[in-house]
Amino acid sequence: MDIKKQNHTACCSCEAPEDGAADRNTADGKAHGHTHDHGDQASVFRLFLPALVSFVLLLSGLAFDNGWLPRPSFFADPVRLAWYAIAYIPVGIPVILEMFRAFRKKELFSEFTLMVIATLGAFFISEYPEGVAVMLFYTVGENLQGMAVRRAKGNIKALLDQRPDEVTVLADGGPRTIAAQQATIGQIVQLKPGEKLALDGELVSDRAAFNTAALTGESKPDTKVAGDSVLAGMINLNTVAQIRITAAYHDSKLSRIIALVQDAAAQKAPTELFIRTFAKVYTPIVVGLAVLITVLPVWVVADYVFSDWLYRALVFLVISCPCALVISIPLGYFGGIGAGSRRGILFKGGNFLDALAHIQQVVLDKTGTLTKGVFTVQDVFISDGFDRAEVLAWANALERNSTHPVATAIHAHVGPVDESLQLEQIEEIAGYGLRALLDGKELLVGNFKLLDRFGVPYDADTRQTAQTLIAIGYDGRFAGYLAIADEIKPDAAQAISELKTLGVTPTMLSGDRPAVVQEVATKLGISQAYGNLLPEDKANKIKEMKMANYRVAFVGDGVNDAPVVALSDVGIAMGGLGSDATIETADVVIQDDMPSKIPLAIRIGKATRRIVWQNITMAFLVKAIVLILGAGGLANMWEAVFADVGVALIAIGNAIRIQRMKF
Repeated sequence: MDIKKQNHTACCSCEAPEDGAADRNTADGKAHGHTHDHGDQASVFRLFLPALVSFVLLLSGLAFDNGWLPRPSFFADPVRLAWYAIAYIPVGIPVILEMFRAFRKKELFSEFTLMVIATLGAFFISEYPEGVAVMLFYTVGENLQGMAVRRAKGNIKALLDQRPDEVTVLADGGPRTIAAQQATIGQIVQLKPGEKLALDGELVSDRAAFNTAALTGESKPDTKVAGDSVLAGMINLNTVAQIRITAAYHDSKLSRIIALVQDAAAQKAPTELFIRTFAKVYTPIVVGLAVLITVLPVWVVADYVFSDWLYRALVFLVISCPCALVISIPLGYFGGIGAGSRRGILFKGGNFLDALAHIQQVVLDKTGTLTKGVFTVQDVFISDGFDRAEVLAWANALERNSTHPVATAIHAHVGPVDESLQLEQIEEIAGYGLRALLDGKELLVGNFKLLDRFGVPYDADTRQTAQTLIAIGYDGRFAGYLAIADEIKPDAAQAISELKTLGVTPTMLSGDRPAVVQEVATKLGISQAYGNLLPEDKANKIKEMKMANYRVAFVGDGVNDAPVVALSDVGIAMGGLGSDATIETADVVIQDDMPSKIPLAIRIGKATRRIVWQNITMAFLVKAIVLILGAGGLANMWEAVFADVGVALIAIGNAIRIQRMKF
């Protein structure tokens, strides 16, 4: 049920917010937090006005009943009944209408049904003040819950999306300010120091430094040079910068990230799905028990008084409303998703928070995950009978067809591609390298397994070399190799140490040579590391872990390792900030290149699950105690209201707390 609709009816349903969409205001996910704050302030009085009218009438009625004020002569039935009925109408009618709407959806035993039966039953046995009080506090509590849900979601959007509404574009007549949504692709935006970029673009200026905290959760300056991509949400730090717009306002990466975070609520965690199913079964059972509480004592109690036992049954109904669970549990998962998004970690749903809390093995790719993936050529070996410049030109021309970081390293070492080289039948062989025909002869550039596959003999002993080697073969002969080195990320060792502290076993899988893999593993303290693996070999390793009943998370680029991601319980993609495909593929996206975010994501998952179960335990415990007391006649409507609305508000406060926690 839409929360805004609930506010119009002055009574929020206990329904969980639908898929995070209740507060989405525009398709691009733009947060209008400032506007909503004013709107909320303006509507608070209107929202609570029915409850205020009921409260004044109820309080004055109680004052007359209890002698706090002189009792007027007219204040007796039927006037007294009419007085409390008028007090009931502002808060009761919206709930009764919601009950009939639920009936049309064939939901006979909703929380609305419980409240209507309980409060009208109180009127039936002349407990007018308690009937009004239950509905009044129920309405106030539900409205507060609705406000808490909207505020939690609004806070996340406000944190993620603080793009300016206006931009300064350079036109023929000089700089002019226009609405950000009116800016078009190709226009040049001028960004002064301290200003935040509203649209994705390409840096035109020679150099500029940006704060990327809105996207990565890290405020460390990121220096860009001409031609580099700059994204909406980044803050210019020191010099006036010019950026050419490359994407419309609605299509920016930040817009997609915000939409992803909001849509994450659609992916329900198993705990949340169980509670929803449980509530559907639980409510009719409670109604049946209330009927039994009313009628069974006729045969077992000597001095049976119908009104007394009906009162106990009504108390039982009020207590039983499952709002604390149905509202607070999805809000807890949404809080976990928000906590991650503030720190540059995107969870695709609450189910992945739950899955991360149970992870036992984290399998990591090497290149680009634990290492920077920025290779440099360290050494070149050319076989006798081949010309060094010619062989390097061949490798450079063929590697231009690859997106692997190794290709960038070769290009940086060799220089511009020789356009006179005519390559034909180019193909990339996954896990091996590239093959093509040059002047009708076979050219191979890749790992030594590629040479083995095509029967090219070589005499180089490379087993102990702790560098990545790129072998080159031409016309069935070994032409040489390039030795390329990568660099371990600064926080990789910290990430591995924290994973071990969490009781999670790290394993490294790589297509690189075993000597290189073992050297990196030794430096990082990883005891299980495997090299020379093709994509299917990595998939088999994951299958082995799954067959041993381990819960496995795989961390990689989210695209090339798609089969492994599909097999793992949770697929985590590193560096998703630069890849649209990564955002689509992975279950969890770490927006920067920091491996230390992996244990952080697991800690957020564990904290979220802990808070969710705190709420479940508290709600069941309090309700069970008051249910027993109510059935035994030891609890009245006031205790019942606390067990329902009070516990729900406490649970919601606990769920919201996760967004302010330190991990």
